[in-house]
Amino acid sequence: MKHERRLNGAAHPLTAADGPREAADRAVRSQPEKGGNGPACAVVVGMGLIGGSLSAVLRSSGLIVFGVDQLPARAERARERGLIDTAVRMEDAATTLAEADLIVLALPVMAIHRFLDELAWMTLKPGVIVTDVGSTKRSIVERAAARFAGRDVRFIGGHPMAGSHKSGVEAAHVDLFENAYFVLCPGHAATDADVERLKTWLKPARVKWLVLDPAEHDRVVGLISHFPHLVAALLVHAVARREAESPLYAMLAAGGFKDITRIASSNAEMWRDIVLDNRMELLGLLEDWERMTAEIKAAIAAEDGARMLAFFSGAAQFRARLPERRPGALRPLFDLFVDIPDRPGEIGRLTTRLGDAGINLTNIEILELREDVFGVVRLAFRSSADQERASALLAASGYRVYVFVNGEPKEVHA
Repeated sequence: MKHERRLNGAAHPLTAADGPREAADRAVRSQPEKGGNGPACAVVVGMGLIGGSLSAVLRSSGLIVFGVDQLPARAERARERGLIDTAVRMEDAATTLAEADLIVLALPVMAIHRFLDELAWMTLKPGVIVTDVGSTKRSIVERAAARFAGRDVRFIGGHPMAGSHKSGVEAAHVDLFENAYFVLCPGHAATDADVERLKTWLKPARVKWLVLDPAEHDRVVGLISHFPHLVAALLVHAVARREAESPLYAMLAAGGFKDITRIASSNAEMWRDIVLDNRMELLGLLEDWERMTAEIKAAIAAEDGARMLAFFSGAAQFRARLPERRPGALRPLFDLFVDIPDRPGEIGRLTTRLGDAGINLTNIEILELREDVFGVVRLAFRSSADQERASALLAASGYRVYVFVNGEPKEVHA
C-alpha cells in the first residue's frame, strides 16, 4: 500500500517505481556508497548561493546531486548552470529524499526547523547523513535529535562561514568556500566515520574544518557575527532618527560610517530568525554591552583621559593581532582604493584593464566623502587573489592604489 505524507501542504507518495538514480543518465564517477554499486546520491534543499555552491562541490566529488527548491525555476536554473544533475519540485521531493545518502538543508534557520519536522515523517534510507547550513546550531541539533530519535539518521549540523557580495543561484560556484572555516556539530547518532564521510564528500570545497559543540558554536559566533549585526543596525537607526534634524547626518555618513555598518544591509528576515534563535546568548551579550557602555559613559563624564586612552589603544592592539586575510564568521572585504583623473571615460578605461586581465569586479563605488580614505574609487573583489592581481596591475599602469592593513591605508607600489 502506498502511504502519503504532506510536504509543505502538498501530498507526496513515499514510494515510486522510479527513483533518483534512474533519473540520472550520467556515468558512475566516484564515491560509491558503502555496500552500494553506484555513486552516492545527495539531495540539496534550497538553491540559493550556499545551496547551489554546495551542490557544485558535491557534484565535483562524484555524487549524483538533486536540487529542490520552492521555486521550480530556481532549481531548473541550477541544473542549467551545471550545479546539479536534476531539478526536483518541492511537491515531488519525498521520493527523492527517501533514496538519498546525503540530505543538505540549505535553508534559513527557521525553515530548517520546519523541514526537520517534515523529514521526521518521511521514509529515509538507513544511515542517511542529514546536514544543514544554519548560522545557529544548538537548537537545530537538538531538534534533529528529537525528530530522528529511534531512527538510523545521522545528523551533523553544519555552518560554512563563507558568502559573497552577490546572492542567489546565479552567484553560486564551486570555489565559494575555499579557505573558509566550515563548522560541523555532530549529533549523538553521528559517528566519527560519518563526519569523515561528509568531509570526504565536501573535499572539493577546500575548507578549514572545525568540529565544535553546538553550544560553543552559538556562544562564539553569537559574539563575532550575530552581535555585530545588532550593533550595526543600531548605529544605522541612530543616524536615521537624527536625519529629520539635519540632512548632514545622512550626507556625511556616506564614507567610513557606511563601511563599518555594511552588514546592516543583510537580509532582514534571515537575521530576525538568527537573532531570535540565538536569543539566550545575545541577551547575555547585551547585558555585558550595557555594563561596558556604562563604564565608558562614566569615564567620559569624569573626563578620564587615561581611561579613554587605554580603551582605544587596547582595542587597536587586540584588533592588530587578528588575522588580516583569514576568512571568519563575517565576510571579509577585498577592496582597493584608487586615485583616478577626473575626466570622462577614466573609470571605463580602468575597468577595461581589469577585464582584459580576467579580473572580475564584484562592486565599484565612487567615493564622494574621502576623509581618512586615499582614492576616489573603491573597487571590491571576490577574493584576496583577485585583489592582489588588480593592485599589481593598476600600480604598474601608473595608478595610485591603496589597501587597508590593520585599519591603515597603505599605498601599493609597482
